Amino acid sequence: MKEVLAKAESKMGKTIQKLENDYAAIRAGRANPAVLDKVTVDYYGAPTPVNQLAAVSVTEARVLTIQPWDSSVCRAIERAIQKSDIGINPQSDGRTIRLVFPPLTEEKRKDIVKDVSHMAEEAKVALRSIRRDAMEKLKAMKKNGELTEDDLKQAEKKTQDITDKNVKVIDERAAAKQKEVLTI
Repeated sequence: MKEVLAKAESKMGKTIQKLENDYAAIRAGRANPAVLDKVTVDYYGAPTPVNQLAAVSVTEARVLTIQPWDSSVCRAIERAIQKSDIGINPQSDGRTIRLVFPPLTEEKRKDIVKDVSHMAEEAKVALRSIRRDAMEKLKAMKKNGELTEDDLKQAEKKTQDITDKNVKVIDERAAAKQKEVLTI
């Protein structure tokens, strides 16, 4: 019983971590190095993340500076950024690349808030799926005689409590991200 609950809690934690990573990649009007996490560059035939090829830093509130350790890869990083879905054109001087984040319009902010809400809802659905799997395992254990009726009810209550706690965390993170996006 404890194994099932621990496994469910672990999976729920991973779901929240994935949501946080997705939120970090959202452009909220300020320069954020996490925007480049999903951008990979073809470096000597191997797809390599930008942060492994260059120093990525925030020089101003809306400017991200990328300084490749190997200047020959500068052009490849530029092309990878242009092909990605970031929506920002890189400016390069041959040694450094600058990404200037334009201020977000009100309409774009509302679209981002919708995306944030959608991501939160997907995470909640994943939590409910994890809860359902845990409940099914507990019922199977009762059916096999490994649990009594009282143990089953207690385990189901614990599973529901864990789920409720994690749903609350998701709601808090979503509200914080929405507030961040809407702040001008």
